[in-house]
Amino acid sequence: MSLRNAVMATLLDGEASGYDLAKAFDASVANFWMCTPQQLYRELDRMEADGLVAARTVEQERRPNKRLFSLTPKGREELTRFTGEPHKPTAIRDELLVAVLAADSGDTEAVKASIRERKQWAEAKITRYERLRAKLLDGRTEEEFLTTAERVGPYLTLLRGLSFERDNVRWCARCLAVLERRGARLDASP
Repeated sequence: MSLRNAVMATLLDGEASGYDLAKAFDASVANFWMCTPQQLYRELDRMEADGLVAARTVEQERRPNKRLFSLTPKGREELTRFTGEPHKPTAIRDELLVAVLAADSGDTEAVKASIRERKQWAEAKITRYERLRAKLLDGRTEEEFLTTAERVGPYLTLLRGLSFERDNVRWCARCLAVLERRGARLDASP
C-alpha cells in the first residue's frame, strides 16, 4: 500500500490542510500506517501533480497562508480501484523481535529493558486510542455508532489498532515473565 492511498482515505472525511492530515495520521492512521510530516507534504505535492487531490490556498492574517487539500473525482476513482484489489497481509519487521530471538546469547537485561519500553509505549497508545474511541462514539453505544455513523472505516481500523496494542502488552508481559524466570533459574545454578 502506498502512502497516497492512506492520504486519500483520510481525505474522505473532507478538506484538510497538511497540518490537519499530519494530526489525523498521528491520532488514528498511525495505528496501521506511519509517515513523517515531511513524507506527507511531499506526497501531497505529488498527488496534486497527478490530479488526485486539489489544493486551494487560504490567506490568514497573522499566520502563513495554508493550503487545503481535497480529494478529486480522479482521486476517488483511484481509491475505489485500490479498495477493489486483493490485499495481501504484510510481514512483520521489528528489530525488537530480532533482539528477543537473540536474547539468550546477548545482554538479556537490555532486551528486557527494550521489552518494558515497548510495553509502556503500547499502553500509552491504548490510552490514546481509547480516548479517540470515546470521541468517535460520542456517548453512543458501539452498535448505535455502527448503525448510524456516516463512516465506520476509521472506527474499524481503530479497533484493529487497539487489538494490536493490547496483544503487544500481553506479549511483552509474557516475554518479561519468561526471561525473569530463566534469569532466576540461571542465577540459582552453580
